[in-house]
Amino acid sequence: MNRQIAKLFSIAQQETRTILGLMSGTSLDGLDLALCKISGFGTRTSLKLVRFKTKEYTSSFRASILRVFAQEQIQQADLSGLNALIADTHAEMVLSTLKSWGIRPDQIDLIASHGQTVYHAPQSLSQSELYPNNTLQIGDGDHLAVKTGIITLSDFRQKHVAAGGEGAPLALYGDYLLYSDPTENRILLNLGGIANFTFLPSRSAFTAGHTAFATDVGPANTLMNQFMQKHFGQDMDKNAEIAQSGTVLPALLHALLDHSFFQDKIPKTTGPELFNLHYLGEAINRSGIEEPTPNDIMATLCAFSAHGIGQSIRETIQNLPNHNPTRILGSGGGISNPLLMKLIKESISELNLKLETFDALGLDPDAKEAALFAVLANESIAGSPEYVKGLFRAPAVCMGKISLPE
Repeated sequence: MNRQIAKLFSIAQQETRTILGLMSGTSLDGLDLALCKISGFGTRTSLKLVRFKTKEYTSSFRASILRVFAQEQIQQADLSGLNALIADTHAEMVLSTLKSWGIRPDQIDLIASHGQTVYHAPQSLSQSELYPNNTLQIGDGDHLAVKTGIITLSDFRQKHVAAGGEGAPLALYGDYLLYSDPTENRILLNLGGIANFTFLPSRSAFTAGHTAFATDVGPANTLMNQFMQKHFGQDMDKNAEIAQSGTVLPALLHALLDHSFFQDKIPKTTGPELFNLHYLGEAINRSGIEEPTPNDIMATLCAFSAHGIGQSIRETIQNLPNHNPTRILGSGGGISNPLLMKLIKESISELNLKLETFDALGLDPDAKEAALFAVLANESIAGSPEYVKGLFRAPAVCMGKISLPE
């Protein structure tokens, strides 16, 4: 037997596995590294976050990704080159981070790498009659495995698409295995580039016919970040200083919300392929506002994100039994935006629900996405698709391609 296959077999039989989850999202701010100890599998999975760090991207590296990110037409040389460059860069970040933590690569059982999404095109978004659901994440797993010496699982979204899904959101699987509760409903809200949430009915509600699902609900940070980069030369609106100095433009907000995506029933998926500066430009033209100030646009974009999030939460809660308490727990970069959080709370104020951060469940909110990909890798190695049967519009599959370092 190939010794790497034998090693993988041994890892699968361990009670606890040490897995390094890697996540780079649509905000393109950096690579999240979550070192996890994961015990068990399926509904007996338990996760302990050992260390967490975000390695920021350089402006030049981010600019390289933007050449292919969410673009309909690109140079093939850029796509092919970045597939290797992103993986090599991530491998360097893994090795330097492990060194700073005083951990040797041979102490890590597996890497779980999300890669970098550069194009997401489910048919519900693309409206293509030619192409089926498709999504593309680059940052090759073989490069990561060879350069770090660690068995790597990557390219998780392809199995989901192949089995009939749209490739997103994948947080549903790990959320369901780790955070379902006997008595309370939970909405696990992720405010990354795109806002999405996982709805976890209480186990009593689940048996009564309410099923767990995950859905995108629109932009969280992606449009605001794109606008800040173009008009202010900044990666983000830190502490919402620009947005809070502006005024929401009702006509522009109405134009931004005038898209069929917001009428589609959840669950649904989307991405920066739709919500980008071109979309904003068209909305400004339709609004009839001549030369809106950048500060007012930022205020309106923040309100736009909050509106889409609040609308989907209200739609979900209104269909629940009244006797089941519901908690909303937030994670992702958007929880650091005070104006966005304030507007979300206002948009769901009628529901009398508290919006907390994911710390309340014992996990660093910033580490959540990277940690959940570690859970997906754990399930692929040690679990079974049967543990995730019955999730709404989510194929029962184990995900991730396996790359061996030798």
